[in-house]
Amino acid sequence: MMRCEGLSKSFILHVRGGARIEAFRDVSFTLEPGQFLGVSGPSGSGKSSLLKCLYRTYLPSAGKMWYTDARAHTHNLSAADEHVVLRLRRQEIGCISQFFPVIPRVSALDTITNSMVARGHPRADSETRARELLERLAIPRRLWAMYPSTFSGGEKQRINIIHAVIARPRLLLLDEPTASLDAATAREAVSLIQELRAEGTAMIGVFHDTALLARLSDTVIEMAPMREVEAAS
Repeated sequence: MMRCEGLSKSFILHVRGGARIEAFRDVSFTLEPGQFLGVSGPSGSGKSSLLKCLYRTYLPSAGKMWYTDARAHTHNLSAADEHVVLRLRRQEIGCISQFFPVIPRVSALDTITNSMVARGHPRADSETRARELLERLAIPRRLWAMYPSTFSGGEKQRINIIHAVIARPRLLLLDEPTASLDAATAREAVSLIQELRAEGTAMIGVFHDTALLARLSDTVIEMAPMREVEAAS
């Protein structure tokens, strides 16, 4: 489903005289449906930057990211047109990050329901599934009609998880999805992720809990700390 070859990302820091910081370098892997690729490494090793490149929030500095979609068309995401990337996000690729970009004046229930409707599911079925997941991740009913922008960090993260998993993406990127959750809710969220994987969703994930990462992953790639490779002249 996905193949990365020599993927690298660096940043130019203009506030430091144009110094170049290497976030990560020469990452290569393959990923099949239903597989879980774990990403490990110390803080500052580029784990989140790697996921942002795979989701195309960032453009990689070098390398290629090949993704084969549900119609068996293969795209080089490192060079694909933005319209192609947006279509794949809408239809096939999900992401759970540590920060959920809420839409003002859209209720929690509608935020989740609309994610499923956008992928072609009937609204009535989508709302039923949204209610099930809201119950499962312990979002109080009184909050369902409220705006997630008013929620606590943990509540926003639960909406983020439901928003990503409800439409059953083919590829799911996970950046510390349980970091702001209490133990019981984190276990339920992991259970949801495992169910999705059993249905064939491929996953690439970062977890602070290294024991959990090892338990979930088929393979783990280790990232090295980022480094300054060009100092200001």
